[in-house]
Amino acid sequence: MITTLIILLVSAILFVSGKVRSDLVAICALLALLLSNVLTPAEGLAGFSNTTVIMMVGLFIVGGGIFQTGLAKMIGSKVMILAGNSPIRLFLLVMIVTAAIGMFVSNTGTVALMLPIVVSMAAAAGTSSRRLLMPLAFASSMGGMMTLIGTPPNLIVSDTLATNGYDRLGFFEFMPVGLITLAVGIVVLLPLTKMFLTPKERSKDKKANRKSLKELVNEYGITENLFRVQVKNEKSRAIGKTVADLDIYKHYGINVLELRRSAGQNRFVRTVNQQLASPDQVLKEDDVLYLSGDAEGIQKFVKDYSLRLLDRKTDEMDNGAPNASLDFFDIGVAEILIMQSSSMINHTIAEVGFRSKFGVNILGIRRHKQYILQDLAVQKIHEGDVLLVQGAWKDIARLKNESDSWVVLGEPLQEASKVTLDYKAPVAALIMSGMIAAMVVDSIPVEPVTAVLVAAVLMVVTGCVRSMEAAYQTINWQTIVLFAAMMPMSTALEKTGVSDLLTDGLVNGLGVTSPLLLLGIVYAATSVMTIFISNTVTAMLMAPIALQCAVGIGVSPVPFMFAVTVAASMCFASPFSTPPNALVMNAGQYTFMDYIKVGLPLQVIMGVVMVFVLPLLFPF
Repeated sequence: MITTLIILLVSAILFVSGKVRSDLVAICALLALLLSNVLTPAEGLAGFSNTTVIMMVGLFIVGGGIFQTGLAKMIGSKVMILAGNSPIRLFLLVMIVTAAIGMFVSNTGTVALMLPIVVSMAAAAGTSSRRLLMPLAFASSMGGMMTLIGTPPNLIVSDTLATNGYDRLGFFEFMPVGLITLAVGIVVLLPLTKMFLTPKERSKDKKANRKSLKELVNEYGITENLFRVQVKNEKSRAIGKTVADLDIYKHYGINVLELRRSAGQNRFVRTVNQQLASPDQVLKEDDVLYLSGDAEGIQKFVKDYSLRLLDRKTDEMDNGAPNASLDFFDIGVAEILIMQSSSMINHTIAEVGFRSKFGVNILGIRRHKQYILQDLAVQKIHEGDVLLVQGAWKDIARLKNESDSWVVLGEPLQEASKVTLDYKAPVAALIMSGMIAAMVVDSIPVEPVTAVLVAAVLMVVTGCVRSMEAAYQTINWQTIVLFAAMMPMSTALEKTGVSDLLTDGLVNGLGVTSPLLLLGIVYAATSVMTIFISNTVTAMLMAPIALQCAVGIGVSPVPFMFAVTVAASMCFASPFSTPPNALVMNAGQYTFMDYIKVGLPLQVIMGVVMVFVLPLLFPF
């Protein structure tokens, strides 16, 4: 017992200090419990196979799909119409919408769903997401208090009552309590987040040196010389010919940047295959070529092959939205700096063979302050030239390691992760809706963790997340390790008798105390325990204790049961007591002390209010 308490105390001190990474503290605490033989390896590692932890992994991937397809941005823009430019209205909308979703979806699922949406909303409103993400996590727990299925502690206290011969709690019997918690949360969090969750400063130098993909093509003036032609007429001479057969550059001085081809479309989903136009690519009807060159050459090419020149207001796919610029769904751009020792110097672009060797096109050359866009094939490469290359993302990734003749500037793959796959948004919405339905509708025989994992796999298979590598990158492993490593602490507390000691102290020492005072003590004990162990485990430990306390003094156990579930769910002073708190920790750049500054006052105020309100709603 002493060993467990020491490990818990040291861990708490390190968490509060913030001088050591929280996930490292959690792992060290777990190792200490294992080395001291408090826990067996099976008990210590059980957290990593826990369904909640696995669900969190899947929800990160689902959230990544929601973000990468632009679905989060779309939903956020709809909400932003209601919020306008008011930060207070935006805060209220986040709290209310999150709580409403949390009534029917697990608080973990609610946060995973709303997190990318709130980040997009904050960016659109020009405010810091730090002021919204912690309230988001807290609101999900408040929303969970409104229904029986909203949070696990609600089910636990209802089952405890039923097991001991009392009526089960109704589905919406929690609603008055949940509404009060939400009202208290809004009133308290509004000033606290403004005082303590100020935006963290970012390095201005890094931001200044980072160019977005759109900024790159605009800097080189690519879009000014960008034309789109469509093989629209079935009588076109281009149908059945390869790009090499056309020999467009030789005859017209035009560079072929990419080819887009419809891969099947219907009224709900439009899928476009974006690819570089390889020399052996055979053109088909409705194909769209993205060309760079002078207008005169473009017009001659269009006339010779009976093509359709698309203006900037015409979409290449019927019934679609206008799209007159380069997109970066499957193909990206990056800059490479030619080194002094490069063997390419004094060789022309055509001689080097970027396309055949590396699978990329050269869109432009930046030489000192001059930008060269015409006759690129015959341009000789100079020392210090910066080449704007275009290719599939996997080929651009290879450029970093393929040669020592150049240096890839910036982080193009990081920029690629910010590109939204807009045409996949309907697919992501369908997957998300199916996941929520499976978690809410009892008649669907699928466990929540299974529904989440299926949704995560579908996000990858359907292309809403670019690849498995991109899926892994969406997972916040620090949060996963932190939560999984701290879960066995509750097992250690129970195994070493700390929980029994608490039970004896409450039942034997305070059994004859007034109901209101005893209710306050039960609430306080549950609230303190939840800071260090998960709310689900705390509810399981405290529910029978609270019921025994109520029976011992001859009063109704219902207000005591509500005290346990509210105290267990309304834990805001720790990032690892509930999954929602942990989910937003990294995204909001929060430290342990941020939860203490904002969450602890809210937790204390919530407790004081609930101790006096619960007997009014559920008399002794």
